[in-house]
Amino acid sequence: MSEIAKRESLGREDLENLVALALEEARNLGVDQAEVAASQDNGLSATARLGDVESLEFTNDRGIGITVYKDCCKGNANTSDISPAAIREAVAKACSFATLTAKDPHSGLADAERMATNLIDLDLDHPWEIDAEQAISLAIETESAALAYDKRISNSEGGTVATNRGTRAYGNTHGFIASYSKTSHSVTCVVLAEADGSMQRDYHYTSSRVPGALDDAASVGKRAAQKAVGRLGARKIRTTNVPVLYIPELARGFIGHAISAISGGSQYRRSSFLLDAVGEQIFPDFVQIQQRPHIAQGMASRAYDSEGVATSDRDIFTDGVLRSYVLSSYSARRLGLETTANAGGAQNLLVPGSDTDQAQLVVEMGTGFIVEELIGQGVNPVTGDYSRGAVGHWVKNGEIQHAVHEVTIAGNLKNLYRRIVVIGNDQDLRSGMRCGSILIEEMTIAGA
Repeated sequence: MSEIAKRESLGREDLENLVALALEEARNLGVDQAEVAASQDNGLSATARLGDVESLEFTNDRGIGITVYKDCCKGNANTSDISPAAIREAVAKACSFATLTAKDPHSGLADAERMATNLIDLDLDHPWEIDAEQAISLAIETESAALAYDKRISNSEGGTVATNRGTRAYGNTHGFIASYSKTSHSVTCVVLAEADGSMQRDYHYTSSRVPGALDDAASVGKRAAQKAVGRLGARKIRTTNVPVLYIPELARGFIGHAISAISGGSQYRRSSFLLDAVGEQIFPDFVQIQQRPHIAQGMASRAYDSEGVATSDRDIFTDGVLRSYVLSSYSARRLGLETTANAGGAQNLLVPGSDTDQAQLVVEMGTGFIVEELIGQGVNPVTGDYSRGAVGHWVKNGEIQHAVHEVTIAGNLKNLYRRIVVIGNDQDLRSGMRCGSILIEEMTIAGA
């Protein structure tokens, strides 16, 4: 076994060396092109429930994936054994698989001139020096704050503290090899509230690449408790058409349906409600959706995509108009277009909002429904028909009246997008899309 394979954890240089070894073997076997991705993940997760340790997990995963192209045929193989012999065997398997697959003239590496050369440091690597005992203590603190918040908090699904550090290396036969490390940390709490025979569940979490940027553990627990208690007394409402307000955590998913619809795969498969929509007005003219892949410490920041193509700032929607799709090199070729450096997905989508905060949006809504949880997968990506179970709060005359459950909100996304009235300034920074609350002029709510 090689010295690299013996190591408990692999660094960037180790992974780059493994990538180079696999690429060299692929060249020796006479492939036209090849690309290799190698990864190392280390993580710790501790969950405490009712003051006791419920689970403690340590992760140490590694792997390497090889893709080869020969005569427009593609073969792929993966292995978690990183010894030189295992890597050579995986490359040989990928080559043999390529002899069995159908030819695809669109397959292959991204163009060589698109490879990233300015490998900027995006400040993504901030390990959390926390051991198992400290993680358990913090998880207990989180849950204890929730349980102590209100006597109606009757049970708990636990407080969880998690940290992960991942290292990624990618290379191809264009001569490109690069790597980076990134961290992610979180504190989560899930509790149940009970009163008058009714029980409700809710949660809260904080996440960041930087441990010091996490919210205080006790505040996470208290917020989870507040949200669970706030759901007590939930009831149905009558079927009606009213304004609907999506909180930021759900607003990003609402916008995310449009991003999925303009992805290259949806477009070339002709399975999108926004088919051939470049140049069309999809949102009101105050809506902008921007990609900013180089935000320091961003949750979806990348200097290059999963094909090694250099990423860059671009505006996907300008004044509500779709400007371009979200493409990898393969989907771009299928459409006769150029890659947008989005192999592996979009990077840091920003949806700028107004100066209005969520409280003001509630007042502005007058009478309507605040959506705080969605249930089910009722979205048709081909037609845009949208029907989701929903939980939230009923608003009357600009004031929250009571919690709501067991209702369904429905419409068609193309129509709903045009009915966006305002986007709030309360952006959620915990994911790869930064979006505030979204107020929809009117939706159908099916209830009692």
